[in-house]
Amino acid sequence: MENTMIRGPLRKIKRPKLAMASMLLGAFVGMFSETSLNIALPTLMRALQVNAATIQWLVTGYMLVIGIILPLSSIITRWFTTRQVIIFALADFIVGAVISALGNSFAIVLIGRMIQGVGTGLILPLMFAVVMQIFPPQKIGAVMGICALVIMFAPAIGPTLTGLILARLSWQWIFWLFIPFLAVAVVLAVTGLENVGEVTRPHVDVLSILESAVGCSGLVIGASLASRFGWLGAPVVGALAVGVVVLFLYIHRQLHLAEPILNLRVFQHHAFTIGTCLVMLDFGIILSAMYLLPMYIQNGLLLPVALAGIIMLPGGIVNAVTSAVAGRLYDSIGVKRPAVVGAVLALIGVVMLLLTSTRTPVAFVIAAHVVLMVGCPLIMSPAQTSALNSLPGLATNDGSTILNTVQQIVGALATALATSFLELGQRAGDGSAASRFTSGVHYGFVFTLVLVVLAFILTLLIREPQREK
Repeated sequence: MENTMIRGPLRKIKRPKLAMASMLLGAFVGMFSETSLNIALPTLMRALQVNAATIQWLVTGYMLVIGIILPLSSIITRWFTTRQVIIFALADFIVGAVISALGNSFAIVLIGRMIQGVGTGLILPLMFAVVMQIFPPQKIGAVMGICALVIMFAPAIGPTLTGLILARLSWQWIFWLFIPFLAVAVVLAVTGLENVGEVTRPHVDVLSILESAVGCSGLVIGASLASRFGWLGAPVVGALAVGVVVLFLYIHRQLHLAEPILNLRVFQHHAFTIGTCLVMLDFGIILSAMYLLPMYIQNGLLLPVALAGIIMLPGGIVNAVTSAVAGRLYDSIGVKRPAVVGAVLALIGVVMLLLTSTRTPVAFVIAAHVVLMVGCPLIMSPAQTSALNSLPGLATNDGSTILNTVQQIVGALATALATSFLELGQRAGDGSAASRFTSGVHYGFVFTLVLVVLAFILTLLIREPQREK
């Protein structure tokens, strides 16, 4: 059996929990920002006087920048200290939030969003890499559970808080809301964050950086254009083709460089490969469902935006609790059993959502969402912990970068595919506008169901690691 518990020596720091606090806050704001605008897009269309195809770039532009920065985070952390990277990332996010909040045109708001993406792209992978270097193996599961709570609870709670904000305040307050949390994170980073890792300043391969940026951009741009031009449209096919070809060249180059920008050889570890695929699928399930469900509540059940946010709240709370518990389950019983149970629950939740109609009781929708939000973190937290725990020493930096990069790419693709199926289902539906929209949502949830089935199959391929006694 593969030994997945080989790790480098721990870095001794005085206050590891305080050291994590600034990164957890920054990651929470970054992931909250990823979904918080979904429910506000109709409001922003009217305020900024743009159409649906244009306004979507406030979401995809943010994810695009994250997708470009994430593959570079591993080399960045070898050139700059932990404190330098985190403090810069937090300050960068504050600047971007202020620009978006003060923006009076779509272009300025978009620039602010893309600046925010730089901060998120730096914080996410570094947070997981630091965990693996400062906490002992017997505590890894619990700490990773807290990190998973941040990654999964923030997108789940985003629609709720945004709906409540829009019910009372202007859309600018969505961005102003970020700043107090980020200011606290900066104070915590300055006072409590110690340097972790080594600044070795390795050679920087410029061609690899260009290939990474162009490849990731091609995939995200192609996916985001699909709702406008269709998946067979020339701009979509062209962008996706460029992305795939350039990423293939990037992968080939990384495998043959003496000092690669990103060490893709980590995929030689079975546990890392399976864990990464599960994380990808789980994130796709979450983002596609969180994209479709708020719109179904507003356009299928014809409920107001503030109530839609409240309906999403129980699932968000359950998601947070389950994420923390799932990490502790990994410490006690391993990865396979929680992941299998999580996949089954996610399957039940999606099937329940497929049974909805324009007259479905709100209680049923909440129950379906809660079941789904129990299942997804039972997959995410153990799978992510198992994947990173399978890597030796500083390879966790590359592993963390890969995990977070594929989440953003898959998130963009899952949202684009859900949008395409939504439009296809609306065209195939009949009756009232609400009925047609509900039909479209069902088409989208069929796509989510496919992701859940694939995740369930992968959970059966998990090998439990040899655990330290």
